Amino acid sequence: MHSVETRTSWLVAWTALAVVSVAYGAPQIIVVALRPIADHLGDSREIPSLAYSMAWFGMAVGGIGMGWIADRIGARYTVAFGSVMIAIGLALASGGAAWQLVIGYGLFVGLLGNAGLNAPLYVYVSRWFDRRRGTALALISSGQYVAGAVWPMLFQQSIQAVGWPHTMRMFGVLEVAFVLPTALLVLRHPPEPAPIGPAGSAPRPGHAVLGMPANLTLLLLAVASFCCCVPMAMPQGQLVAFCGDLGIPASQGALMLSVLLACAFLSRQFWGWLSDRIGGLNTVMICSALQLVSICGFMLARTELQLYLVSIVFGLGFSGLIPAYVLAVRELFPSNEAGWRVPSLLMLSGSGMAVGGWLAGWIFDHTGFYGAAFGAGMGFNLMNLLVVGFLVLQARALRQTGIMRPA
Repeated sequence: MHSVETRTSWLVAWTALAVVSVAYGAPQIIVVALRPIADHLGDSREIPSLAYSMAWFGMAVGGIGMGWIADRIGARYTVAFGSVMIAIGLALASGGAAWQLVIGYGLFVGLLGNAGLNAPLYVYVSRWFDRRRGTALALISSGQYVAGAVWPMLFQQSIQAVGWPHTMRMFGVLEVAFVLPTALLVLRHPPEPAPIGPAGSAPRPGHAVLGMPANLTLLLLAVASFCCCVPMAMPQGQLVAFCGDLGIPASQGALMLSVLLACAFLSRQFWGWLSDRIGGLNTVMICSALQLVSICGFMLARTELQLYLVSIVFGLGFSGLIPAYVLAVRELFPSNEAGWRVPSLLMLSGSGMAVGGWLAGWIFDHTGFYGAAFGAGMGFNLMNLLVVGFLVLQARALRQTGIMRPA
């Protein structure tokens, strides 16, 4: 059987990883500088939390439009455009006013910036692979965690030395200087799709998916991704501030965040390998259960050692979720529908990240502690498990009747 995978496929995947690893550094500045930014704004964590959330929400919403554009002019141009928008957004946000933070991150870093990278690169890279697609998707989606492992400690040192506004401006220059030329030079047109199995085994347009109308199945997947991403965002967006509230130095909080995301990067490669063998839906189910356990751990942890252990478990568990959702869409739906179905799912998952990042700060401002926020996150995680469990049972029932081929 002919395969589209070549050495160039992996060059493209590793380049996409490098691009995302740099671009996703922009939201990390808000995470590391949350407390000083809140002090600057009158001791309110809701505004920087909202700016962080709007970056995710903008990326989620903008991904549909950027995915449509990338299908027509190429992902290299949406990525290049997005890199310039991120730099503009950081320059605006460095002004320090509440509206500058929200618009800089929501409109420029999110809607016009990372939206040009996230969904377009998922679809683009998936078209370079047919045998190890789950592994490739896990690799490029690890860019967020490479960014989280590399940048927080550097940002913490830079913020202490020159302040968070200068840190934003300097990173904006670095980001566009790397991403813009890299995208234009490496991200060329993907190969034409090859058959992926025996005749009739590939998903076909207009057919039911998991025994339901195709759009209903996509909606359930998207709702599930929203529910799992709300709790996913809470520790990532609030961990440094949470450590500070427990008397743990900000430098240790930033290191803890780096450890969490380094574990996420490493384990995501395992989840990609596993998803190629057991399928996207089954991988989602396992990772969601692990995430629920670790969110409960954050509610109970009070010492530095306990938080390190819980952060490691959280990083190991949640990291497989997003690429597994994307793989599930590619497994269940026709290839020529990926350009709009993948961004649609990512819109809901990104919106969940946005809601989770903002909700944790809002609950803290109204209750004075993060336990209530983590409790709300557990509720969303349980809803996710209910929806995903239903879809997994549907898939198993269809396989038993021979209607659906095994993952």
